[in-house]
Amino acid sequence: MTSVFLVLSAFLASAVEFVEALTIVLASGITRGWRSSLVGLGAATVALAAIVAALGPALKLIPIDALRLVVGGLLLAFGMQWLRKAILRASGYKALHDEAAAFAREAAEARTAAHEERAGLDWYGFTLSFKGVLLEGLEVAFIVVTFGSAQGSIGLAALGAGIALVLVATVGVLVRAPLARVPENTMKFAVGVMLSTFGIFWAAEGAGAHWPGDDASLPGVLGFVIVLSFSSVALLRRRRLAFA
Repeated sequence: MTSVFLVLSAFLASAVEFVEALTIVLASGITRGWRSSLVGLGAATVALAAIVAALGPALKLIPIDALRLVVGGLLLAFGMQWLRKAILRASGYKALHDEAAAFAREAAEARTAAHEERAGLDWYGFTLSFKGVLLEGLEVAFIVVTFGSAQGSIGLAALGAGIALVLVATVGVLVRAPLARVPENTMKFAVGVMLSTFGIFWAAEGAGAHWPGDDASLPGVLGFVIVLSFSSVALLRRRRLAFA
């Protein structure tokens, strides 16, 4: 059960980040040229692979209880940020994320940027693609390394991220447009719920608590977070309508 949650969480979180990275690469490639943008994409991918390769083995040296306490706390803080924004979007207090609008904004800025060539590359196009992929990819790397290390299986977390990468990249190559129809807001809500769930579960284990049935308790924690999240959305919606 935990393995299924692990792969699904890594897949959803990675898919969200890859969709946003794809939007940046497309905006850069269409407006500044594909060569510079793809080189930036490749350079960022190499940097991310090096980060994962360095952090993965290093985290294995930490005792599992201490690792789960630290990772659980980080995931809880990270997940609550995702969940907070998702709840505000769902309740109408924050605008929904619009990938088409994000693409238009990035493309407009890229068109007006000055042209500067370095090493035969359009430097703006290279750096835009590199920074976009690196920043979005760092969140994927964080999730893969922390999830995998805490559960003792980086391979499963990497599998979920790898499936997301292949899927998003394939669709991106085929349509060559921002994936505006992807239910990104719903996916972000789901990611926030799952990160928070794992954060609570592993932080408690790392602190010495014992869950009834061990991993079998995970669906119960997930259900608690879901009920609390949807209750928060309902309360905020009623509050917004009352003051409208």
